[in-house]
Amino acid sequence: MAKIKILWADDEIDLLKPHIIFLEDKGYEVTTTTSGAEALDLVDEHRFDLVFLDENMPGISGLETLSRIKSKHSSLPVVMITKSEEEYIMEEAIGSKISDYLIKPVNPKQILLTIKKNLDTSRLVSEKTTINYQQEFRSIGMSLHNNMTFGEWKDIYKKLVYWELELDKIEETGLNEILQTQKDEAGHLFSRFIEDNYVDWLHGREEAPLMSPNVIKEKVAPHISDDKTTFLIVVDNLRYDQWEILKPKIREYFWIDEEDTYLSILPTTTQYARNALFAGLMPSEIEKMYPKLWVNDEEEGGKNLSEEELLGLNLKRLGKDTRYNYYKVLNQSFGRKVVDEIPNMMKNKFNVLVYNFIDMLSHARTDTNVIKELAEDESAYRSLTLSWFEHSSFMEAIKVLASKKAQVILTTDHGSIKVKNPSRVIGDKNVNTNLRYKQGKNLSYEAKDVFHIKEPKDAFLPRVNMSQSFIFAKNDLFFAYPNNFNHYVNYYRDTFQHGGISLEEMMVPLVKLTAKE
Repeated sequence: MAKIKILWADDEIDLLKPHIIFLEDKGYEVTTTTSGAEALDLVDEHRFDLVFLDENMPGISGLETLSRIKSKHSSLPVVMITKSEEEYIMEEAIGSKISDYLIKPVNPKQILLTIKKNLDTSRLVSEKTTINYQQEFRSIGMSLHNNMTFGEWKDIYKKLVYWELELDKIEETGLNEILQTQKDEAGHLFSRFIEDNYVDWLHGREEAPLMSPNVIKEKVAPHISDDKTTFLIVVDNLRYDQWEILKPKIREYFWIDEEDTYLSILPTTTQYARNALFAGLMPSEIEKMYPKLWVNDEEEGGKNLSEEELLGLNLKRLGKDTRYNYYKVLNQSFGRKVVDEIPNMMKNKFNVLVYNFIDMLSHARTDTNVIKELAEDESAYRSLTLSWFEHSSFMEAIKVLASKKAQVILTTDHGSIKVKNPSRVIGDKNVNTNLRYKQGKNLSYEAKDVFHIKEPKDAFLPRVNMSQSFIFAKNDLFFAYPNNFNHYVNYYRDTFQHGGISLEEMMVPLVKLTAKE
């Protein structure tokens, strides 16, 4: 392994000889100079891994030297060393993107720690992460084979997401494959857990987790009051791991008061889950109470055109019959108009913003080769989500809402899963096209691959005809018809889909935010 090369610029370099000997004994190669001008020449002529730079040197100052180094070698780590504790010097150095800041007198251990922090961090973090996950792997594995409650499943899913994001940060160690195997096992067991409990939850035979129809009643309506303005923001198709990568950006402007997950209903699609979220009712209840506001799969027309009206009816039933604005953002230009409207919306007690970009991204990844390449895997998909957010009207809205001291409840209607394995299904021409659930009559399928709801009323789903039933794909499966099977499978494998049973689709974020002062 090549020696790490360090440049140390200090007009009193002779006094630092013991430090330099200490570093050379540790295997580092140290070049010294007594001026900023010579430091600039050396940086141009040689390759260094790190620069130690004295702030107070005759001639070109340390700060000026720093500025010139960064203008030509922006990625070269520079550590500023100074006798002064003046705040403006620290601020200037930090503003010029120093990697660290040390106050004289420094000791050899400080210097060594700084080198390791700036040059050896990735290796040290990788080693520590590897050890920690290996320990957690055994713990998660044992938990998966216990008879877990919904609360324990939430904890397991959060742990799996945490380690997925942690392993994204380190060089390939082989742990990603191990984690994926563990996620697959968790997915299969979670599908069985849902199959065993879902209908009982809906009928009150077992204590149910928080599900789509009760979110507004339990987590939103109690916060609608006269003394503040509350915004409900629904980001369509936002998975828990995507929330985790957006969280640091949002935390710059908001305190996170509550952070939880709730369970999306089946099917985990916008038509069913989001209508249930806004209406405060299960799909068959919406159809029964408000038949003009519900559109079935086989009917023509948009399936989510009545969200605002369903929300209003829900609020009225909850005794929160208040004036509110409802905006569905489908593109950036309209999103910016919504941002401009926020000052007017602050006159209301309650407002709703729905952002559809992530759902569109998921569908675009299926149909567009460029997006497929940009979001080749889960990590890239998360990265693309973050890139969108940083430059989106949603981010602009977050900033304005924080400046207006609004209270925000952020959630979604369902998530999505990257589908990998096909499952053969046969149905008539009226069967819906979704890859993760099918509804119709005389469905033929692989029994082990699906959760079958023979009677739609058991899952509070609309029933169009006497022989209609629903099937839901488990974990990472997707439905494919036998005709033209290989083409169909090759086209849809490794795309992000929703509608079925998986941790990623059903276990979705629900967050309460308060603007920072």
